[in-house]
Amino acid sequence: MNKMKVPAPPHGPVPWQKEFALSMLADMLRIRRMEERAAELYGQQKIRGFLHLYIGEEAVAAGALRALNADDNVVATYREHGHALLRGLTMDAIMAEMFGRQGGCSRGRGGSMHLFDRARRFFGGQGIVGGGLPLTAGLALADKLSKRQALSACFFGEGAMAEGAFHEAVNLAALWQLPVLFCCENNLYAMGTALARSESQTDLCVKAASYGVDVMTVDGMDVVAVHEAMHFGAQKVRDGSGPMFVELRTYRFRAHSMFDPDLYRAKQEIEAWKTRGPIHTYTARLKAQGLLSEDEFLALDAAAVAEVEAAVAFAEGSDWEPVENLLRDVHTSAEPAVASAAAAGAA
Repeated sequence: MNKMKVPAPPHGPVPWQKEFALSMLADMLRIRRMEERAAELYGQQKIRGFLHLYIGEEAVAAGALRALNADDNVVATYREHGHALLRGLTMDAIMAEMFGRQGGCSRGRGGSMHLFDRARRFFGGQGIVGGGLPLTAGLALADKLSKRQALSACFFGEGAMAEGAFHEAVNLAALWQLPVLFCCENNLYAMGTALARSESQTDLCVKAASYGVDVMTVDGMDVVAVHEAMHFGAQKVRDGSGPMFVELRTYRFRAHSMFDPDLYRAKQEIEAWKTRGPIHTYTARLKAQGLLSEDEFLALDAAAVAEVEAAVAFAEGSDWEPVENLLRDVHTSAEPAVASAAAAGAA
């Protein structure tokens, strides 16, 4: 079991104007209600395959995504529903994708773990632990070579830091001074093993700093701290100082996936972490400052629930892909450009 002491709940003033402050709360509520509904639908077997919920970690996606620009690249893990939603993918497209329907953002072929939207520069949804790290370095390298002014943000769990892909990606990003924001969502247990049981160096910033990149640790349960830190980090990367590593210390309230019996941590620990829940602690801070009334909270929550139910209706009404389309995008009839050019020269 993880013996780490649970920190005190996030507190202190919210330094934002009311409109922006409430938009952050709305973002977290949209993720929470969507994830709760997805769990119910999974129990009804309307969502199949793997399903990894983000409940408890909403402050990371909410705080981070609003610190990025529309031109930036975003790469996430298989626990990516919240990132996709706040990146601008519609809840309809996300829900239909989880249903495996054609109306999904990947036409139902990717499912929960493989949300994708090129137009919004959201490049997954990666099912392989650490799989998004080298992809992010590649996107950043392409941008640098083409002189495109953007950064690439990669979200991954602490378990990925034991993978070779992490070390390779950070090493090359540091060597080539690539505009990458490495965002480690440290929820303490990777898939089901406490950090201290899997990695000899549990100070993740020490590991990242060994490659010569700037590092920062943030309370990932505090949406204010996340946004301020990510805004600072993003600006630093944009200014040309090379990649940066941000450790976001968070905690998932649900099991790793819907198949996980969650026997590796004490129920008392989960309940203790729930006192740090990002939605209710942030709500309390807003109310204490007079930025939020109970009626306003209920209205935001009702809007989130309504959006979820509309998305479920859209998913249920979306068609299955026809059998005759199953080989679509598997093969191509077009010859590679190089081969075509060679053939023309021979003629």
